[in-house]
Amino acid sequence: MRQSLFLKGLLHHSFLIPRNHNHNTMNIQKNVSLQPYNTFGVDVHAKYFAVVNSVEELVEILRNLKTLQLSHSPTQSLLFLGGGSNLLFTKDFDGLVIQLNLKGISENILNENEVLVTAKSGENWQEFVQYCLEKNYGGLENLSLIPGNVGTSPMQNIGAYGTEIKDTFVSCKVLNLETLEVEEFDNEQCRFGYRDSIFKQEGKGKYVILEVTFKLSTKNHQIKTEYGAIKSELEKMGIQNPTIQDVSKAVIAIRESKLPNPKEIGNAGSFFKNPTIPLEQFEELQKKFPEIPNYPAGNMIKVPAGWLIEQCGWKGKQIENVASHKLQALVIVNATGKASGKEIFDFSAMIIDSVKEKFGIELEREVNII
Repeated sequence: MRQSLFLKGLLHHSFLIPRNHNHNTMNIQKNVSLQPYNTFGVDVHAKYFAVVNSVEELVEILRNLKTLQLSHSPTQSLLFLGGGSNLLFTKDFDGLVIQLNLKGISENILNENEVLVTAKSGENWQEFVQYCLEKNYGGLENLSLIPGNVGTSPMQNIGAYGTEIKDTFVSCKVLNLETLEVEEFDNEQCRFGYRDSIFKQEGKGKYVILEVTFKLSTKNHQIKTEYGAIKSELEKMGIQNPTIQDVSKAVIAIRESKLPNPKEIGNAGSFFKNPTIPLEQFEELQKKFPEIPNYPAGNMIKVPAGWLIEQCGWKGKQIENVASHKLQALVIVNATGKASGKEIFDFSAMIIDSVKEKFGIELEREVNII
């Protein structure tokens, strides 16, 4: 999960914050490498770093920071980290990074076909999807194998294969960083858009997501196989009447066949959003590029960013430590494991320039740049 909040001159030395309810202390570490905490594997350092395991710890660390006047240095920032799967560090972080390690899943059966499932923000997304599938709860199977933690999912309105978070999302509990009060946002209040939500717009830096509740099916599942290669993958598997578990297996097989595992090679999944363009612009492009793939998106047309990038000759192309993945041009990889965030950012800028030059479409980064 990624949010930033600017706090005035917080920190100068490594220190221990006393905890009110007992005599333990909460350790804030100094000069910590963030390489294990971002899926690009970029080696940058955080000036200060802390792991929080409960809402109480989080509130306490924030409350104490407000009263600490240990520095006369310029304004410093606070960054919340979840799975580190949707961000790119381009430099050292001169502030406090808090890793949210909030864990736990609870359920509330609504009726014979619906259940509310609530997961804390630090739960790994794929493990949460698997948990639901093992219970035969339907609705998240098309979102299998998306990297990151549950807390990130509403921020991005993560989506894949014809499904988005907003389809099953009921509400999320958040901590208001100004008041340190817990608030609740329902589906409408989150104002979900394509890879977008209130938490990326005017709510950016104002809240941190603590837990998310989804409404899932227990019996009459809606099986979605019409998007992408799910149908052909199921045919390959010899399955004619797929279950939600079969759909998940098909999605995982497709993703594994074309998306690199961040544990094996540093990446953040899709680096760019699929652009949507006006119909007139699309029709002009279609005259020049008759084979251009497209999907209706309201009164606009969505064009796959991966195809545009591939047409510009980037697929599999490597410049020093950075490459566009050989199987999926949409994914930028830390090819040697030694790339700096700036190198990766510059590589993405070159891709944006060449797509704009060839197609007149400006790609937008999906990954958060820090």
